[in-house]
Amino acid sequence: MSQPPGPVRPDQQQEIVRQIGVVLTSQVPPGWQQLRVEYRAAGRHVEADLLVTGPDGVPRPGRPHPEAVRLLGVLRSGMYQPGRGTWLGAIFVFAPGQPPDVDFVRPDLEPPFRQQPPPIGFQDELRFFPRADEHVPAWLRERAGLTPPVAEGEVRTPRIHDGVDASGRPLIRRQQLVPAEAERVLAYLDAAPVILASRSNGPDAFAPERTDVVPMNFRTDGAWAWPGAVAYYLREHGVPPDPDLVAHIRARRFTAPSEVPESAKDLALAAITGEPR
Repeated sequence: MSQPPGPVRPDQQQEIVRQIGVVLTSQVPPGWQQLRVEYRAAGRHVEADLLVTGPDGVPRPGRPHPEAVRLLGVLRSGMYQPGRGTWLGAIFVFAPGQPPDVDFVRPDLEPPFRQQPPPIGFQDELRFFPRADEHVPAWLRERAGLTPPVAEGEVRTPRIHDGVDASGRPLIRRQQLVPAEAERVLAYLDAAPVILASRSNGPDAFAPERTDVVPMNFRTDGAWAWPGAVAYYLREHGVPPDPDLVAHIRARRFTAPSEVPESAKDLALAAITGEPR
């Protein structure tokens, strides 16, 4: 099937999904019970994984047919909505005698890529499938390196969490960091110079029974100033820092300055205390 010249109608989408199923079933032996294909893409970066459940009921990995992968790309391109983009991840499940089950990854969630695409992949995604600013989710903006730059003479401070629920417990709506990157982010947070410290500790917002554990200090790298709680919550609870701060740390290749000019420290203190310097 050749790629449609423009957006595909719902009936065309169903036909493409049907053809994907036909291609996949042509490559598996008789008696199969289920085919599950997971497709993820960002720009030119494409991943497709196939699980085949055979007569014994055991799912085993397989290699999806290249034509099925091509049709998945056709479907993704054809479902582009101007200004809103298209999906980056989806799961398709086929079973004999049943209609296909299709589940698209929500746009506010990053697909679980097997191998993290480079920033250029996400930048290509926004070039190939342009989105209005309000339809670029925070995770995609971060991955594409589109976080707003820090103005000269300005020091930013991070959000510790993303609000609270009805019981007052903090809410987190952020992409989790993989363990290896979390360690590098922690090393950066802990390496920057301390500019303000207290001898006492504060309560743990995620574990209220722990009343004297959160460091009451502040560090800065000259562009950002953050409380010790940022590293504490990442270390103890796996809470990712503010996505803009994470993007900043990545841009600096996870290397924190050992020294910060006094003028930058003054600006950081002003950002923390709200007092002009």
